[in-house]
Amino acid sequence: MDLPQPPTLYDPAFEHDACGVGLVCRIDGEESHEVVRRALAILCRLDHRGAVGADPETGDGAGILIQTPDALLRRSVDLPDRGDYAVAALFLDPDPGPALRREAEEVFLAAGLPLLGWRRVPTNAAVLGATAGAAEPETWQALVGRPSNVERGLPFLRRLYVARRRLERVRGVYVCSCSPDTLVYKGMLKVGQLASYYPDLTDPEMASAAALVHSRFSTNTLPRWPLAQPFRYLCHNGEINTLRSNANWMQAREGLFGPAAFGDDLPDILGVLDRSGSDSQQLDQALELLLMTGRSLPHALMMLVPEAWESDAGMPQSRRAFYEHAASLMEPWDGPAGLLFCDGRHAGAMLDRNGLRPGRYTVTHDGYLILGSEAGTLDLDPANVRENGRLRPGQMLLVDLEAGRLVENDEVKRSVSEGRPYADWVSSTHRHLDELPASAGPALEPGELPPLWRRFGYTREALDTLLAPMGVTGKEATGSMGRDVPLAALSDQPRPLFDYFHQLFAQVTNPPIDAIREELVTSLRCVLGASEDLFVQGPGPERICLDGPVLTQDRWLRLRGQESVQVLPCGFNASGGGAALRAAVERLCRRAEEAVTGGSSVIALSDQDLSEGDSVLPGLLAVGAVHHHLIRAGLRMRCSLVSVSGEV
Repeated sequence: MDLPQPPTLYDPAFEHDACGVGLVCRIDGEESHEVVRRALAILCRLDHRGAVGADPETGDGAGILIQTPDALLRRSVDLPDRGDYAVAALFLDPDPGPALRREAEEVFLAAGLPLLGWRRVPTNAAVLGATAGAAEPETWQALVGRPSNVERGLPFLRRLYVARRRLERVRGVYVCSCSPDTLVYKGMLKVGQLASYYPDLTDPEMASAAALVHSRFSTNTLPRWPLAQPFRYLCHNGEINTLRSNANWMQAREGLFGPAAFGDDLPDILGVLDRSGSDSQQLDQALELLLMTGRSLPHALMMLVPEAWESDAGMPQSRRAFYEHAASLMEPWDGPAGLLFCDGRHAGAMLDRNGLRPGRYTVTHDGYLILGSEAGTLDLDPANVRENGRLRPGQMLLVDLEAGRLVENDEVKRSVSEGRPYADWVSSTHRHLDELPASAGPALEPGELPPLWRRFGYTREALDTLLAPMGVTGKEATGSMGRDVPLAALSDQPRPLFDYFHQLFAQVTNPPIDAIREELVTSLRCVLGASEDLFVQGPGPERICLDGPVLTQDRWLRLRGQESVQVLPCGFNASGGGAALRAAVERLCRRAEEAVTGGSSVIALSDQDLSEGDSVLPGLLAVGAVHHHLIRAGLRMRCSLVSVSGEV
């Protein structure tokens, strides 16, 4: 829910998190108020991980995620058996509150979910700071029943998911959680205010076997009630530095979603990610989508935040095959990221492949797992400590609450990776480019190069100071500071289109990494070909694997000989001016769409063999135009794009 804000220079695209997280879990799955009490104690120890602004009594955010407190809810509403109802925790704009509740009820009924009752969550506004109080929503819990024609488990969750996505489109409504298994309490609070603001949390019947807590530090962010954590399945300490790319690819991927899982309700779930939300919120939404495909919580997390597998020679082959298959379905959401998660059945924690966020845990003799951003988040008797440890890069620690046992990293990942024949799928669909048959092609003579340099905008300076050193030493040339070349937009000289753009980078305090110096945790590996619907779990279409994104002439000739590759020329008659350029771009987009619908899974945009008199369509313009056109057409994930250009 976005409450009205005065105009500012704030841009939500700059949101990052550097927060505190904690988990308390009864390994045997027994629910108790003691778990909630201990989690709140951990939260208060994370006060230094949160932040306040000019108003010292308004925090950036604090919250807790627990299992559904069945006994407490039954005091207010007559409920069916556990698992046959769900709780939707809502923030409602207080001004049209009754009207919003009526609208929410209509949404649930339209989704076939009978409303069993409303519960106004008790709150204590006296503890709020002035800023939080001015934006305070009404907090309600809507209890809805499971229809008799909908089975427990995934079918019920999918019905709730559709209802929630519809409800999110109602202005003035934010859904904190909507599940038969979990419930979230959160707000624009300091850590010590959470239990005081929500008296439910100190009620002895507020029982759970697992509890996640989060203290938010909002970097470059204006705090809001909905952005407090935990979200619906996880809370996050760190940043997702690949967020823009992840969000763009998720949007493109929606074009593959078939009607098998949601039928006529499919349009209601599209727009999976809320681009105005924080990086953590969007990661949670991506995780939720994968759970709706029928994958388990550990499976979904292994896809989203994979460990470093490409250069790990000691990794079991079944796990390597899982990651290789998953890489063709979902790009990694790279951190740094420390994640805590819970879906009611599983609870646990993991780090991303770099491991740049801390995670300290303790297992006690009396059956508790306690994990936090640092050691010492809870006072424990040393005699009761069975094991102390820390999460390592890419490691996952999981508690199976139904089975009542702690599951170590290797067992979790072995169970997921051996659940399906991923090795067979990969061997039958993945071919390495170097294994494809070679084909002959024309070779350039030295005398042919100068006309090409002029045609593609190379300058003597670029040849002498950039290209020649790279050709001789194999390294990029080192230059001094003081570049006095004017910005392309202000220059009176012709400049390549690339000069008008600058690379985005993550402005955070993480050390720079690259695929040479950090080869254990980074990779340039690429996969060409069509992707598949996330809701269909199978081997998928054939794909071509590359060790890196740059094609030599030999590799391009190998690729060009494949039936799945369609080469489209990128040229136009410059005498027609801007109109000719626009027409050429539109024509190229149409031809790319026709090629994809005709079955081509690799579209090569080439300026190599243009007609006599044609000018070159800039490669950046060609790739960008085709990329976005195919996204709009819902076809982008059915193909890969390759640029064959003299500009490179």
